[in-house]
Amino acid sequence: MQPTSPNSHLPRPFHLLLFLCGALWIAAAQGLSTRAAEGLTIRFNLSIFYDLVQQLFFLFLLLWGFATIHWISTRQATTVRNTNALPSRPTSRQEFLRGAALGWGMLLAAVIPMMFRGSLHPEFNLSLSNFAFALLSLLTIAVSTLALEVAFRGFLFAEFIAATGPVFATLFLALAYTTVASFHPGSTLLSTLITFFFAILFSIAYLQTRALWVGWGIHFAWSAAATILFGLPIAGADAYNNLIVTSVTGPEWLTGGPYGPQAAFFTFVVLIIAILVLYRITSQYAWDYTYHPPTAAGYPMDIAPPAAHTAMENAAAAAPAPLVQILSTTPTASSTNPIIEDHLNREAGPTG
Repeated sequence: MQPTSPNSHLPRPFHLLLFLCGALWIAAAQGLSTRAAEGLTIRFNLSIFYDLVQQLFFLFLLLWGFATIHWISTRQATTVRNTNALPSRPTSRQEFLRGAALGWGMLLAAVIPMMFRGSLHPEFNLSLSNFAFALLSLLTIAVSTLALEVAFRGFLFAEFIAATGPVFATLFLALAYTTVASFHPGSTLLSTLITFFFAILFSIAYLQTRALWVGWGIHFAWSAAATILFGLPIAGADAYNNLIVTSVTGPEWLTGGPYGPQAAFFTFVVLIIAILVLYRITSQYAWDYTYHPPTAAGYPMDIAPPAAHTAMENAAAAAPAPLVQILSTTPTASSTNPIIEDHLNREAGPTG
């Protein structure tokens, strides 16, 4: 079982302090990763790799930064993966794949109404260079979605849960996540509401498993399917795919407009259903990784037996063991052999 926080033995105010330190580190890591990516890609004329390099730096700084904060606060050695809710366990791959299946199903369910309405108009540019760019975009999405999960649902989330409880921590960080997303181009009131429920979904995935594998799977599959397979923008960004470019027509409440499916009404309906499905597919993980047996809370759980019963047990233990009579093995019935019968009679001697 995974603890709620890697520093669960610390007092609540200290958890809050660690949360604030983690939040400041996220802002610092974002700035450092942006500068590092700009310097490398400009120096070596690799601007096409800018997004990937920036996200790799960001993820690296988050993982090691949170691990360093944990070590400074506890002076206890632990792995970077465990500190950031990425434990190595037998079900890790299965958790990610289940999350990815759910994310893919969510995206497909959200896009089907657009298909029936005839709102999607894809254009295919099937060249070798575009295939290579699509693979690069897929890798970038994988890294960026993991970085977001580590930032909002990893060490930071665990510390805030330990400081304030799971309900308040979930709502607060969902609001923070939504606030960041509201600055994306094309954001609307509906997209803001949907983003909030996406954050709730990802948080539930963590709370059910105490790991990021399921949430990362959902996040990655939704984003990758939207942009790579359908050529739609994700959260207002449309520069991930040159292989399939899809223009949309129709009302924005149906298509999401330039923001993508995350601003479409049917996505909100899909999210409500997805939360219920998520509970179902993670129920066994919740039992395996989050169940804690009840404790006595300071009260004795073993009730002493009555005094009379104890006295009877003591008397029985002090009494000598009863004698056990062992019967003779000599047969009492007459033998069927006359010679043996005569021999037994002589051995017994006269009676009376």
